Amino acid sequence: MQPPDDISPCAGPVRLRTGGDRPDDLPGPLHACGGWRSMSNPERDSRSFRDALGLFATGITILTARAPGGEPVGLTVNSFNSVSLEPPLVLWSLMLGSPSVEAFRTCSHYAIHVLADSQKALSQKFAGAREQRFAGLDTTDGLGGAPLIEGCLARFECRNDVQYAGGDHLIFVGRVERFERSVGQPLLYFGGAYRTIGRAD
Repeated sequence: MQPPDDISPCAGPVRLRTGGDRPDDLPGPLHACGGWRSMSNPERDSRSFRDALGLFATGITILTARAPGGEPVGLTVNSFNSVSLEPPLVLWSLMLGSPSVEAFRTCSHYAIHVLADSQKALSQKFAGAREQRFAGLDTTDGLGGAPLIEGCLARFECRNDVQYAGGDHLIFVGRVERFERSVGQPLLYFGGAYRTIGRAD
């Protein structure tokens, strides 16, 4: 991932409040221009490369679909991004070794749920044991039978339009056919921990 063209790498202090399990992961106040480390080759230092990518704060989503046998599948994803307004396209990616990759590769539709800051437990549930992800959860069927979760900030029902190979991941581009939105604050992920938005200056 590369920085957006319209944002300087010296944009100032990061104003995020921790809500994660490991708040001590990040030493002291964070400044985009402070404490640069020596340049590294990502192929030789994959751990540092992953840590550097983790400095890009993202929202948290849950992806759901129906497997060919009819069972629901779902997982927590933070690679979601917008692509186009006309036509309405979004993308996300999934590791090729994931047990869910075949279900998402073959489904006609999937649903993308943007999580609110009160849904950390739901994010953790869908990042945990696969057989427990839908346990005790009330859902309704959306397009293509994709399970729809209530109470999220936004929800996009997408046609499984295009897939691209991208290294060790499969990149999905979905065409949004229906969406809903609500009001609230997002759940974020930054530096290996969950975060929430702090008060703006």
